[in-house]
Amino acid sequence: MKLSEVKNVLQNLNEVTFKLPNGTIVPAHFHVTEVGIITKQFIDCGGTVRNEQVINFQLWEANDFDHRLAPQKLNNIIDLSERILRLPDAEVEVEYQADTIGKYGLYFNAANGNFELTAKTTNCLAQDKCGIPPEKLKISLINLNPAENNTSCTPGGGCC
Repeated sequence: MKLSEVKNVLQNLNEVTFKLPNGTIVPAHFHVTEVGIITKQFIDCGGTVRNEQVINFQLWEANDFDHRLAPQKLNNIIDLSERILRLPDAEVEVEYQADTIGKYGLYFNAANGNFELTAKTTNCLAQDKCGIPPEKLKISLINLNPAENNTSCTPGGGCC
């Protein structure tokens, strides 16, 4: 979800709610302690130089149980960050403390009005250069229909 999309969604909300991938809701007294840009420059295992930028929101909860972050307040924090840091309209990544700092993607579920934190995974960006074979298509033989393949696999049809 891009930063501009987050801002648009916030304009129509009465409260800001974040839902973790396991279904639990981040406690309502959370704070957004950081809005910033993370720039990552790296070389992948195939030798290609890459650059990535994400907008980072850091969520934190304290013993401040009376705190509630209103949508307009979060929009104001984003606006200030855009002006001061010159943030691009990039994808938003969310950090949240669990056993360690978790990094999540962000999606807005209009059906329930929640921002949902989505699991992020690692991947090899140079699979073609480091010998990782492409994933083979798994087909259940019971679902094969010879008529669709214009072959005949009947007794005497020559397919065996």
